[in-house]
Amino acid sequence: MATKLKDYYNLQYCQSLADKLQTAYRDFDHQRFLALIEPTLDQLEFNDRQILIAKALKACLPEDYVKALAIFYKILGPELPGNLGMFTEGWWLWPIGKYVELFGGWFFEESTAFSKELTKRFTGEFCMRPVLENFPERTMRLMLEWSRDDNQRVRRLASECLRIRLPWAKKNYAALEFFNEYVQVLSNLRHDSDKTIQKSVANNLNDLYKEAPDKFKLIINNWQQQEITPACAWIIKHGSRSQIKARS
Repeated sequence: MATKLKDYYNLQYCQSLADKLQTAYRDFDHQRFLALIEPTLDQLEFNDRQILIAKALKACLPEDYVKALAIFYKILGPELPGNLGMFTEGWWLWPIGKYVELFGGWFFEESTAFSKELTKRFTGEFCMRPVLENFPERTMRLMLEWSRDDNQRVRRLASECLRIRLPWAKKNYAALEFFNEYVQVLSNLRHDSDKTIQKSVANNLNDLYKEAPDKFKLIINNWQQQEITPACAWIIKHGSRSQIKARS
């Protein structure tokens, strides 16, 4: 029987995470951290486990958010090559991303900088969502910049965090409220050769169709009047799946 995703984040995992943190922050209270987690961990489903671990981290790290991030930076490890390893290598970083998601939403500079580094080793769209909600205009400008980044994982994050219907996250309508910037982000990525980016852009379009079909059609029509690379053609086809289903 395959291991459920939630079961990777067990007490043994928490002990390993505590060991990592103690190497970077000698005052980390290993015993308190585990005491906060152990009584209820096995009773919880995946997301609630992430929240439990993140709140235990909050209780055992410096109260100052920036100082806590400095500790996380020390244990991130090397960047992952290419677009592989997000969940096979970087999975252990999920509760750290949850910490940023829960407690970093009002720290624009600090949380976006950390999310950019996190996504090079795991993924960063979930911890970007509160920042997008609290600072939509600044975040959209930054996503325009990230959509041209040399790192493909950062380019993917520029698209993924803007999805209206990002799974495991509440809806966010910055894509509609800052539509011109949103279109430019997706347009910057429509010829990208990286498959994870193509999937993210296509999923953006599919989300957009469900919320604002006229705006979806506007983007598709505009792209079809320009150069259509194989990457762009795949994005349009995959991003039109809900529209195709509705017509059938």
